[in-house]
Formats: sequence, C-alpha cells, structure tokens
Amino acid sequence: MSEHDTRETSLRALSASTSNWDVIVVGGGITGAGILLEATRCGLKSLLVEQRDFAWGTSSRSSKLVHGGLRYLKEGQIALTLESVRERQQLMREAPGLVQSQSFAFADYTGKKPGRWMFQLGLHLYDLMAGQRGIRHYLKAHDFLMRTPHIGLDGLQGGMHYMDAKTDDARLVLRVLQEARTLGATTVNYMPALKLLRDSQATEGSSSAAVSGVLLQDAMTGNQYSVHARLVINATGAWADALRQQQGSATRIRPLRGSHLVLPAWRLPVAQAVSLMHPIDGRPVFAFPWEGVTLVGTTDIDHHGGLQIEPRITQAEALYLMAALQYQFPQRRLSLEDVIASFAGVRPVIDTGKSDPSREARDHAVWMEQGLLTVTGGKLTTFRRIAQDAVQHALPLFPHGRPARRDAPVFAPAAELPRTTLLNSQVRQRLQGHYGQRALEVVGLAQRGELATIPGTQTLWVELRWAARHEAVLHLEDLLLRRTRLGILLRRGGADHMQRIRMICQDELKWSNARWQEEEAHYCALWQSHYSPPEVKSSAEGPPHV
Repeated sequence: MSEHDTRETSLRALSASTSNWDVIVVGGGITGAGILLEATRCGLKSLLVEQRDFAWGTSSRSSKLVHGGLRYLKEGQIALTLESVRERQQLMREAPGLVQSQSFAFADYTGKKPGRWMFQLGLHLYDLMAGQRGIRHYLKAHDFLMRTPHIGLDGLQGGMHYMDAKTDDARLVLRVLQEARTLGATTVNYMPALKLLRDSQATEGSSSAAVSGVLLQDAMTGNQYSVHARLVINATGAWADALRQQQGSATRIRPLRGSHLVLPAWRLPVAQAVSLMHPIDGRPVFAFPWEGVTLVGTTDIDHHGGLQIEPRITQAEALYLMAALQYQFPQRRLSLEDVIASFAGVRPVIDTGKSDPSREARDHAVWMEQGLLTVTGGKLTTFRRIAQDAVQHALPLFPHGRPARRDAPVFAPAAELPRTTLLNSQVRQRLQGHYGQRALEVVGLAQRGELATIPGTQTLWVELRWAARHEAVLHLEDLLLRRTRLGILLRRGGADHMQRIRMICQDELKWSNARWQEEEAHYCALWQSHYSPPEVKSSAEGPPHV
C-alpha cells in the first residue's frame, strides 16, 4: 500500500461516523510525534493532524543537536541536564545512524571565559550523569590543534573536548511517526485544525464548554471534517497559543528565533564540532560537520514575524554568526559569499518575562484547560519524556488505557541489511537509523545507481524514490526540505540535480508535467526567499549584537 493510499485511508477514517478516537494530537513536530507514539503504546486510539507538513515547523529547523545541555548545568538546572543526558544515551543506543555521537572542542584562550577549571568540573559532572568516568578533557595547545587545525592561535593555551550527539531532526520525527503508525496510529499532514469543538454544540459551543474534538480542513481539497475524541492534545509548539486563545486563555509562549548558516565542508573543514563563546556577547556558537556540510549556529532572539509565514535569517543574524566564524577561524578568511544555504526556526519557550531571551528556561509545560491538554516548550533531546508526561496526564480519562512504561525502548529494532559492496557499514547504519524496520524495503526499491550518494551529501538517490512513494509527499518542498535535506545541503537548493530528481520522483508522485513545473517553480521561489544565502551587503558598522 502506498502512502497516497494510506492518506486516503486516513481521510476515510476521519469522515466515518464509526470512528471514535480516544486522542487527537494537533501538531506534527517531534513533541506531537512522541505523544502519538506513547499514547498508541498505551492502547489509545490516536490520530495526529498537522496544519502543514510533518516537521514543517521547529522540528526541521533546529540546531540538529541531541545534547545534555552543558549551559543548563551552568545555570543550575541539574535535573533537566540529567534527564537530557540519559535520553541522549538511549537514543544513541537505539538509533545509531540517526542519532550519532559528536565530539566537541572548546578552545582555551588567555583571559577568556569560561575558566578552564570550572569548565572541566562541569564536564566531569556531565560524564558522571552519562555513567562515564576517567575521561581526559583538557589538551595542551599542540594536541588541541591536531584536532582543530584551523582555529585562531593568538593566546591559545589548549582546549577542552567532550562528547554530545547530533541528528537529522526531520528524519527523527518521521521515524517516530513510522513507529506509531506501525502500532495502529493514524497521521494526516496538511490538515489544519480550524476550531475546537465542544460538548454543548459541535461548531458553536461556548468557550466554557469542555472540548470534545476539532473541526479540520484538508488543505489539499478544502473538505472539512468534524472529528471527536475524549481528549484533544495541543502539541503545536510555538503555535500553541492559537488554540489556547479559543479557550479564552492568556498567551504564554515567547517565540524565539534561532538561525543557522550552511557552508561547504571544504570551505570550513571541521573534523569535530567547534564551540565558542561569541566575542560580542558571550553567547555559545558552534560549527560542526553534518550530512556532508558544515552547520553554523545559532542565534536566539525574539521572533516578531507572523507564525504562519516561514521564518528566515536576517542580515543582522548572518553577520553575527559570521563574526563568530571570523574570530574563531581567522585563517579561513570566511565571508557570507561562502555560505550555500541558511535556515531559521522558531522555538516554543515559556515566557517568564526575562529581558534576555537566552536566559528563558527550556523546561516543558503541560496545561489542562477545559478539556484541552497543551504540551509545549522543552528540548528535542527529551521529546520522549515530554510525551510520557503528557500521556500520564491523559491516562486517568481512559479506563482501558495501559500504564506507560518509562523504561521502554524508544524504537523497535531496525531491519537487518545485507553486507554488500554497495552497502558499506556507514550506509547500512544510516538506512537502519533513518528507516528502522523498513530499511530493507528501502534497499529493495533501489534501481540501478540509486544506492550511490548524491554528490556533496550523505543522502542516497533511493531515499528520494522511497519518500516519493511512501512518505506522504504532497509538495516538492516536502521532498527536498524534510524527507531529504537536499534543499539546505546543496547550492541553489539542489536545482543542479533537478532533472534526475524529476526522473526518479515524478512517476512515483503521479504528477503531470504541469504539476511538476508548478511545484518546481514554487519550491525555487520558496528556497530563494527563505533558505538561500543571506545577501552580501557592505556595512561600516561591523557585526551587530543580536
């Protein structure tokens, strides 16, 4: 059964009068995906709807790090750090190839903060939380330069190194959704929730009546569905206040934008992540190898743009990140002309009124308001714990629900793959991590030459075919920005490979020539306006404070 059939089946389930849902999850990012999986495991009949594409919002635009959060440790958030470290370790064990260890290096310069001894103390505590002991973290200048050969030398005394992890955030969401569907959950993208339904009247209930469902509209056809459930869970992240305000609730979300630059690996070659404190304001900035490129981030500023419009990096943010690179890697003589792509995401942070957005806590929150359970905030790393917390709040409503197992595996074991010349250990691990139990089906779908990697990336050509056939691709941007990441890995968003992409995917998607041309034009315009390198403009003022 193709994913197109699966979506059609899901739509029929929405309109069937016999469909009695236990839970409707609104929001198809990592929080919603995690809640869907946990709810389904507890025996609840669960539906997830997403207004745009799966992982369209924050969960495809994060910093790609699965980390314990050293800065949270510095701020005294011991419990959050411990929970994050433990979740990081479990994800690395269960999904190698999707969640991978990443070494970090932090240079120690004369007179610069943080101090060497304080940093080492924090790293030793970090290790203890992960069950590790006796790791040597500090290297003298000569040994440190062997690991980070392109950094600045002036005042260099040595440096610290430590381990964290990274992921493809959008693929993580898709893997979790795949696990949930395997257990019987239903998912539909491009299905916005227009309105909360209430017990008193299905479409015009008072705001004081308990929520009994949602009015949905298919963005592809315009068809509407009144769908009822015992519980509606609002997992829309930075968009959470939109549903809450239908309850008359006050806004509580502070949207913060984090923006990133993407450089070719040859232009900024880093064997490991390099972390530094920004020379302007002391905020942490990093550059690390990811999917064949070098990723640089991130900013942390209030986002004042409309949440229905895709965020994009500003020139001020781009100059800010470039100032950090020029400070840390002076020998590379980097400029904005070296950037091949950019992206920006909006984080859902609970507003506590702090003047500095970077000082807002990253804890998650769960609020039950008149039958609407809102789950927001938190970190990518701890998505499972957030989901378990949400389901724990929900279970008292369902006598037939099974108790959640907090120690249960996140993922089912991946399919075994054959050892061949075309599938080396790195490729096998990648496919198993990204596709889990369906990895062997992905390999079986490959036509001649499609187990090769796309130049400049770690993506296989067959991944395009698989996504087009099985992963609910409704627009070209879904394919190139989220199912694969070619839109931010390749110059011009992958336009140079568009002919072959079309040859592989057009028939799989069942698109006419006119539909393909329309989708390609829309994608290229979107990429140019929101993912292209920032414009290079001369400025006598120097890099700004953001």
